[in-house]
Amino acid sequence: MGLNLTYIEGQTPLDEDEKQDLLIPTISTQGELDEFEQQNIESAVQWTMFHASSADEIFTEQFVRRLHQRMFGDVWSWAGSFRRTNKNIGVDKFEIGIALRKLLDDARYWIDHETYDGDEIAVRFKHRLVHIHCFANGNGRHSRLMADVIVEDIYDRSPFTWGRGSLRKKGEARSMYLAALRAADEGDIAPLLEFARS
Repeated sequence: MGLNLTYIEGQTPLDEDEKQDLLIPTISTQGELDEFEQQNIESAVQWTMFHASSADEIFTEQFVRRLHQRMFGDVWSWAGSFRRTNKNIGVDKFEIGIALRKLLDDARYWIDHETYDGDEIAVRFKHRLVHIHCFANGNGRHSRLMADVIVEDIYDRSPFTWGRGSLRKKGEARSMYLAALRAADEGDIAPLLEFARS
């Protein structure tokens, strides 16, 4: 039958080749996929809670990829691997490594020079990471968890609430989130920073 997926505004569609890399062949609907991915993500969140990391570990390509693999590795064989196709968002597939390296270096600079407050460093990192769009799917969820890891492990703060609503479904929380991302795209990080703690 194949995997029948539906997408809402702001989601990046998977290519047919990417859909073939599903590790659970019995999944056929968006609801089933969401459920299995959420179980995998919850396992990754547990891992982050018991795996305290330093800035030197977090701001590495290895950690960025490892976290994505932990979030989606039970569902997708490409989890933790940079995407091999171009998408409706993100840098060219051949520029992912370079763009990520620049972001990681910038984040270390922000911390070393206290350029921004801890929350703002995490949110700026999240915004740039999702803009790069390293992976075939899961970039929004991955970038939000990366931001949570940054504020928890580096700044000893509580994780972000991200509007306290589902960002995977149409609704007020998702609309506010997308509006905040668009503002950040235009250089105004304040709405995204406020949404992260709302």
